[in-house]
Amino acid sequence: MTVRAILDTKGHQVVSVALDAKVSAAVKILSERRIGAVLVMNGSRIEGILSERDIVRVLGERGASVLDEPVRSAMTAKVITCREADSVGHIMEKMTSGKFRHLPVVENDRVVGLISIWRHREMARRRIRA
Repeated sequence: MTVRAILDTKGHQVVSVALDAKVSAAVKILSERRIGAVLVMNGSRIEGILSERDIVRVLGERGASVLDEPVRSAMTAKVITCREADSVGHIMEKMTSGKFRHLPVVENDRVVGLISIWRHREMARRRIRA
């Protein structure tokens, strides 16, 4: 199975915020959309990713005042990406060894999706039950 197959099932929708958006605004988006991460974008360029894990980490380190800071102060700046043609096995290894759960999908320098390790596990469970 490929990343493209996952996106064809899940969809290509990507939720993003700007570098200068407040962490509190990103938290609201995560909560309202019931998602675990947003891409931090500058135009069409990925600048970082902000996950629930990032938010908990900075809250623990700096306290609630971080909610008024820009997402750039809390995001993970080094973003690993994948391509639609990548195999699920390959990206699962990448995500497991890198200890992250969300992976942007990039084709021709354009973000075409965002997948999560939860989605892979859920799809695998459904295949086993069928």
